[in-house]
Amino acid sequence: MLPDSTVPPSPVVLLSHLRPCFTAPSFTTFTALVYSLLAQTRERTVCGLLMGAGLSRVWPHHRVHRFFSHAAWSPDQLGLALARLVVTLLVPTGAVTVAVDDTLFHRSGKKVWAAGWFHDGSAPSRDKVGYGNTWVLLGIVERLPMLDRPVCLPVLARLARLARLARLARLARTNTVSASRLRLARQMVTTLATALPDRSLHVVADAAYAGKELRALPARVTWTTRLSGRCGTRWSAGRTTTAHRRNGPRTWPPGSDDYCYR
Repeated sequence: MLPDSTVPPSPVVLLSHLRPCFTAPSFTTFTALVYSLLAQTRERTVCGLLMGAGLSRVWPHHRVHRFFSHAAWSPDQLGLALARLVVTLLVPTGAVTVAVDDTLFHRSGKKVWAAGWFHDGSAPSRDKVGYGNTWVLLGIVERLPMLDRPVCLPVLARLARLARLARLARLARTNTVSASRLRLARQMVTTLATALPDRSLHVVADAAYAGKELRALPARVTWTTRLSGRCGTRWSAGRTTTAHRRNGPRTWPPGSDDYCYR
């Protein structure tokens, strides 16, 4: 078992900043999961995490399952608290660089919620699709003194749903999210900008995250992405807009393949 007395003081101090996001019992479970995530080198399932922390014979497994399904805590609140901590410690001044991307978590079975066929860039098949859950992730990019390359720490995530599931949820009047990955990304960036009122955000993403949704971005946010093959650029008064052409894209200035919404 990993009691508090055997845990180094550095993670204890860091996790104490996240204490307001949980109740007392939930925080105890959360800290044990974090310690076990660091100690477990094999599968990071619920059972694997309990084994990594030496708690598999001390805690009942349903305690951890209940933490994810019924405990009173918000992933968004936790992510924003983590984002504020990261910015304070690692990006104390200047603009904050944010990366947005999505990943496919391969799942199968009739009881897997929101699973479906999504684009999977790492798939070996020619059509690049896979079955499972697609998560849109937002991370903060920072440079650490011990590394010669930047690293990205994910802080927020949204589950992308198929349009069919999103329509059914709206009909049922539940708190749903849009199936559009761009809309989910824009919502997360807006939420992060609200949590960091005195900082500017520079968002970078691939060509899948470009569209009219970006017109609703806050003034302190810039968004850099690649143009799709159907888009060109028009420059006027320092603002870049997109132009769709039936006969192919037209770019200005010539050769430009990136644009930024401001």
